[in-house]
Amino acid sequence: MNQHKNELDSNINPTSSHSGERYWGNVEVIEEGENYRISRVEIKPRHGIKPQIHYHRHEHWVVVSGVAKVTCGNEEILLNCNQSTYVPAATLHQVENPGSIPLVILEIQNGEYLGEDDTERPLELSSV
Repeated sequence: MNQHKNELDSNINPTSSHSGERYWGNVEVIEEGENYRISRVEIKPRHGIKPQIHYHRHEHWVVVSGVAKVTCGNEEILLNCNQSTYVPAATLHQVENPGSIPLVILEIQNGEYLGEDDTERPLELSSV
């Protein structure tokens, strides 16, 4: 049992290069492995993550507190506490916090490649 616990502990990585402050809030990596990453994402009121697309990973988002305005492909939905959504690979997506309190999401990324160079922000490219 101790070996199993040590293996689990080795996956917990609060100092991951993916953790840190952003202009829109904060990301804290809770655990990561070869093909997955679990993060706590906090988005400031009236802020959001710019539209982006990943080709090699899928994402699951669970709202822990606040309200999330999620755009996934051509669909826009509002998610409240305890609601979730799935973002398939190769789908343009974004999340915003339209509310007055911080939005907290648990994000599970799963795929064959999780590198940041698999993130494209098409709207930034078209404005150049």
